[in-house]
Amino acid sequence: MKSILSNLAKLTSAVVIAASVVGCSIEPNYIETADRNDVITLGDSIFDLNGVIQATLEGYAGETFRDYTTSGAEISGGSFAPAVDVQYGVANSTNSAIDTILMNGGGNDILIPAMLFDPYGCRTKWYRRNPSSSCVNLIENTYVAAVNLLNQMDADGVQDVVYLGYYETPRGNANLTKAIQLGVAYLSYACSTGTVANCSFVDVLGTVPASQVESDDIHPTPAGSVNLADQIWPVLSPVL
Repeated sequence: MKSILSNLAKLTSAVVIAASVVGCSIEPNYIETADRNDVITLGDSIFDLNGVIQATLEGYAGETFRDYTTSGAEISGGSFAPAVDVQYGVANSTNSAIDTILMNGGGNDILIPAMLFDPYGCRTKWYRRNPSSSCVNLIENTYVAAVNLLNQMDADGVQDVVYLGYYETPRGNANLTKAIQLGVAYLSYACSTGTVANCSFVDVLGTVPASQVESDDIHPTPAGSVNLADQIWPVLSPVL
Protein backbone atom coordinates (compact mmCIF):
# COMPACT_ATOMS: atom_id res chain seq x y z
CA MET A 1 0.00 0.00 0.00
CA LYS A 2 2.81 2.41 0.86
CA SER A 3 4.42 1.76 -2.52
CA ILE A 4 1.12 2.36 -4.33
CA LEU A 5 0.55 5.64 -2.48
CA SER A 6 4.11 6.73 -3.22
CA ASN A 7 3.69 6.03 -6.93
CA LEU A 8 0.33 7.82 -6.95
CA ALA A 9 1.91 10.85 -5.29
CA LYS A 10 4.68 10.89 -7.91
CA LEU A 11 2.13 10.64 -10.72
CA THR A 12 0.03 13.44 -9.23
CA SER A 13 3.14 15.58 -8.89
CA ALA A 14 4.07 14.88 -12.50
CA VAL A 15 0.62 15.93 -13.71
CA VAL A 16 0.82 19.19 -11.75
CA ILE A 17 4.29 19.91 -13.13
CA ALA A 18 3.20 19.09 -16.66
CA ALA A 19 0.25 21.48 -16.33
CA SER A 20 2.62 24.27 -15.32
CA VAL A 21 4.78 23.60 -18.37
CA VAL A 22 1.94 23.61 -20.89
CA GLY A 23 0.10 26.50 -19.25
CA CYS A 24 -2.89 24.39 -18.15
CA SER A 25 -4.66 24.57 -21.53
CA ILE A 26 -4.01 21.86 -24.12
CA GLU A 27 -7.11 22.25 -26.29
CA PRO A 28 -6.28 24.07 -29.52
CA ASN A 29 -8.19 27.28 -30.07
CA TYR A 30 -7.21 28.18 -33.59
CA ILE A 31 -8.08 31.50 -35.20
CA GLU A 32 -8.48 30.58 -38.84
CA THR A 33 -9.93 33.75 -40.31
CA ALA A 34 -8.05 37.06 -40.15
CA ASP A 35 -7.35 40.27 -42.03
CA ARG A 36 -4.19 38.62 -43.38
CA ASN A 37 -4.94 34.96 -44.00
CA ASP A 38 -1.56 34.66 -45.70
CA VAL A 39 0.20 35.32 -42.35
CA ILE A 40 0.09 32.61 -39.69
CA THR A 41 1.50 32.14 -36.20
CA LEU A 42 2.65 28.72 -34.96
CA GLY A 43 4.18 27.69 -31.66
CA ASP A 44 3.79 26.99 -27.97
CA SER A 45 2.71 28.75 -24.78
CA ILE A 46 5.32 31.50 -25.08
CA PHE A 47 2.89 32.83 -27.69
CA ASP A 48 -0.33 31.16 -26.68
CA LEU A 49 -0.69 31.43 -22.92
CA ASN A 50 -1.41 35.15 -22.53
CA GLY A 51 -1.74 36.07 -26.21
CA VAL A 52 0.05 39.38 -25.70
CA ILE A 53 2.79 38.83 -28.32
CA GLN A 54 0.19 38.22 -31.03
CA ALA A 55 -2.02 41.11 -29.90
CA THR A 56 0.92 43.52 -29.73
CA LEU A 57 2.20 42.63 -33.19
CA GLU A 58 -1.28 42.83 -34.69
CA GLY A 59 -1.63 46.26 -33.07
CA TYR A 60 1.63 47.40 -34.66
CA ALA A 61 0.59 45.98 -38.04
CA GLY A 62 -2.97 47.29 -37.87
CA GLU A 63 -4.27 43.91 -39.06
CA THR A 64 -4.82 40.41 -37.69
CA PHE A 65 -3.11 37.10 -38.54
CA ARG A 66 -4.25 33.49 -38.39
CA ASP A 67 -3.17 31.92 -35.08
CA TYR A 68 -2.51 28.20 -34.51
CA THR A 69 -0.30 28.42 -31.41
CA THR A 70 -1.09 25.91 -28.66
CA SER A 71 0.24 25.67 -25.12
CA GLY A 72 2.29 22.52 -24.57
CA ALA A 73 3.25 22.09 -28.23
CA GLU A 74 6.53 20.41 -29.11
CA ILE A 75 8.14 20.89 -32.51
CA SER A 76 7.04 17.39 -33.57
CA GLY A 77 5.24 14.61 -31.72
CA GLY A 78 4.46 14.90 -28.02
CA SER A 79 1.34 13.92 -26.14
CA PHE A 80 0.26 17.18 -24.48
CA ALA A 81 -0.89 19.26 -27.45
CA PRO A 82 -0.83 19.42 -31.26
CA ALA A 83 2.81 19.77 -32.28
CA VAL A 84 4.03 22.72 -34.32
CA ASP A 85 4.26 20.59 -37.47
CA VAL A 86 0.66 19.50 -36.89
CA GLN A 87 -0.40 23.13 -36.43
CA TYR A 88 1.23 23.93 -39.76
CA GLY A 89 -0.54 21.02 -41.43
CA VAL A 90 -3.92 22.27 -40.18
CA ALA A 91 -3.16 25.82 -41.33
CA ASN A 92 -2.03 24.61 -44.74
CA SER A 93 -5.09 22.42 -45.23
CA THR A 94 -7.40 25.28 -44.21
CA ASN A 95 -5.82 27.79 -46.58
CA SER A 96 -2.56 26.95 -48.34
CA ALA A 97 -1.95 30.52 -49.54
CA ILE A 98 0.61 31.17 -46.78
CA ASP A 99 3.28 33.78 -47.46
CA THR A 100 4.66 34.58 -43.99
CA ILE A 101 5.02 32.45 -40.86
CA LEU A 102 5.83 33.73 -37.38
CA MET A 103 6.73 30.82 -35.13
CA ASN A 104 8.65 29.30 -32.30
CA GLY A 105 9.10 25.68 -31.29
CA GLY A 106 11.50 23.21 -29.73
CA GLY A 107 11.44 24.54 -26.17
CA ASN A 108 8.93 22.03 -24.86
CA ASP A 109 10.89 19.16 -26.41
CA ILE A 110 13.52 19.93 -23.77
CA LEU A 111 11.42 21.49 -21.02
CA ILE A 112 8.67 18.91 -20.60
CA PRO A 113 10.96 15.94 -19.88
CA ALA A 114 13.21 18.19 -17.78
CA MET A 115 10.23 19.09 -15.60
CA LEU A 116 9.16 15.44 -15.44
CA PHE A 117 12.14 13.95 -13.59
CA ASP A 118 14.72 15.08 -16.20
CA PRO A 119 15.39 11.66 -17.80
CA TYR A 120 17.75 13.18 -20.40
CA GLY A 121 19.90 15.03 -17.88
CA CYS A 122 19.34 18.51 -19.29
CA ARG A 123 19.56 20.21 -15.91
CA THR A 124 23.04 21.00 -14.65
CA LYS A 125 23.98 19.80 -11.16
CA TRP A 126 26.91 20.25 -8.83
CA TYR A 127 28.16 16.89 -10.13
CA ARG A 128 27.24 17.58 -13.79
CA ARG A 129 28.25 21.01 -14.97
CA ASN A 130 26.98 20.55 -18.51
CA PRO A 131 23.91 18.88 -20.06
CA SER A 132 24.41 15.15 -20.54
CA SER A 133 25.10 13.49 -23.88
CA SER A 134 21.49 12.25 -23.86
CA CYS A 135 20.32 15.85 -23.59
CA VAL A 136 22.58 16.87 -26.47
CA ASN A 137 21.12 14.04 -28.56
CA LEU A 138 17.62 15.26 -27.70
CA ILE A 139 18.55 18.78 -28.83
CA GLU A 140 20.04 17.43 -32.06
CA ASN A 141 16.84 15.49 -32.77
CA THR A 142 14.85 18.68 -32.18
CA TYR A 143 17.12 20.46 -34.66
CA VAL A 144 16.41 17.80 -37.30
CA ALA A 145 12.65 18.12 -36.74
CA ALA A 146 12.89 21.92 -37.06
CA VAL A 147 14.87 21.70 -40.31
CA ASN A 148 12.43 19.18 -41.78
CA LEU A 149 9.50 21.46 -40.95
CA LEU A 150 11.18 24.56 -42.36
CA ASN A 151 12.08 22.71 -45.56
CA GLN A 152 8.47 21.58 -45.93
CA MET A 153 7.31 25.17 -45.55
CA ASP A 154 9.68 26.22 -48.31
CA ALA A 155 8.49 23.38 -50.56
CA ASP A 156 4.92 24.56 -50.01
CA GLY A 157 5.79 28.05 -51.23
CA VAL A 158 6.09 29.96 -47.96
CA GLN A 159 8.13 33.09 -48.68
CA ASP A 160 9.35 34.11 -45.22
CA VAL A 161 9.66 32.53 -41.78
CA VAL A 162 10.40 34.54 -38.63
CA TYR A 163 11.56 32.18 -35.88
CA LEU A 164 11.50 33.38 -32.27
CA GLY A 165 14.17 31.86 -30.03
CA TYR A 166 13.95 31.19 -26.30
CA TYR A 167 15.18 33.14 -23.30
CA GLU A 168 16.85 31.75 -20.20
CA THR A 169 14.44 30.51 -17.54
CA PRO A 170 15.15 32.02 -14.09
CA ARG A 171 15.12 31.00 -10.43
CA GLY A 172 14.04 27.36 -10.00
CA ASN A 173 14.73 26.61 -13.67
CA ALA A 174 18.04 28.46 -13.89
CA ASN A 175 19.84 25.11 -14.06
CA LEU A 176 18.38 24.68 -17.55
CA THR A 177 20.33 27.67 -18.83
CA LYS A 178 23.06 25.70 -20.61
CA ALA A 179 20.55 23.38 -22.26
CA ILE A 180 18.47 26.35 -23.42
CA GLN A 181 21.52 28.15 -24.77
CA LEU A 182 22.60 25.03 -26.68
CA GLY A 183 19.09 24.49 -27.98
CA VAL A 184 18.88 28.09 -29.17
CA ALA A 185 22.22 27.73 -30.95
CA TYR A 186 20.88 24.70 -32.83
CA LEU A 187 17.58 26.41 -33.68
CA SER A 188 19.43 29.51 -34.88
CA TYR A 189 21.62 27.35 -37.12
CA ALA A 190 18.55 25.47 -38.39
CA CYS A 191 16.95 28.77 -39.40
CA SER A 192 20.00 30.55 -40.83
CA THR A 193 21.91 27.67 -42.43
CA GLY A 194 20.31 24.24 -42.00
CA THR A 195 17.19 24.93 -44.07
CA VAL A 196 16.56 26.06 -47.62
CA ALA A 197 13.69 28.23 -46.35
CA ASN A 198 14.04 32.01 -46.13
CA CYS A 199 14.18 32.08 -42.32
CA SER A 200 15.12 34.91 -39.96
CA PHE A 201 15.95 34.03 -36.34
CA VAL A 202 15.11 36.38 -33.46
CA ASP A 203 17.66 35.68 -30.72
CA VAL A 204 16.33 36.85 -27.36
CA LEU A 205 18.91 35.26 -25.05
CA GLY A 206 19.88 37.65 -22.29
CA THR A 207 17.06 40.10 -23.04
CA VAL A 208 14.23 38.93 -20.74
CA PRO A 209 14.92 39.64 -17.05
CA ALA A 210 13.51 37.45 -14.30
CA SER A 211 11.03 40.21 -13.45
CA GLN A 212 9.42 39.63 -16.87
CA VAL A 213 8.96 35.89 -16.29
CA GLU A 214 5.95 34.54 -14.39
CA SER A 215 6.33 32.80 -11.03
CA ASP A 216 6.27 29.44 -12.83
CA ASP A 217 9.82 30.35 -14.01
CA ILE A 218 8.82 29.62 -17.62
CA HIS A 219 6.28 31.92 -19.25
CA PRO A 220 6.60 35.63 -19.98
CA THR A 221 4.55 38.16 -18.06
CA PRO A 222 2.55 40.63 -20.17
CA ALA A 223 5.55 43.00 -19.96
CA GLY A 224 7.84 40.18 -21.04
CA SER A 225 5.56 39.43 -23.97
CA VAL A 226 5.65 43.06 -25.09
CA ASN A 227 9.44 42.93 -24.80
CA LEU A 228 9.49 39.87 -27.09
CA ALA A 229 7.05 41.46 -29.54
CA ASP A 230 9.23 44.58 -29.71
CA GLN A 231 12.18 42.37 -30.72
CA ILE A 232 10.14 40.47 -33.30
CA TRP A 233 8.59 43.51 -34.97
CA PRO A 234 11.71 44.90 -36.72
CA VAL A 235 12.22 41.46 -38.32
CA LEU A 236 8.57 40.75 -39.09
CA SER A 237 7.43 44.13 -40.38
CA PRO A 238 9.57 44.16 -43.56
CA VAL A 239 8.09 40.83 -44.73
CA LEU A 240 4.43 41.62 -44.10
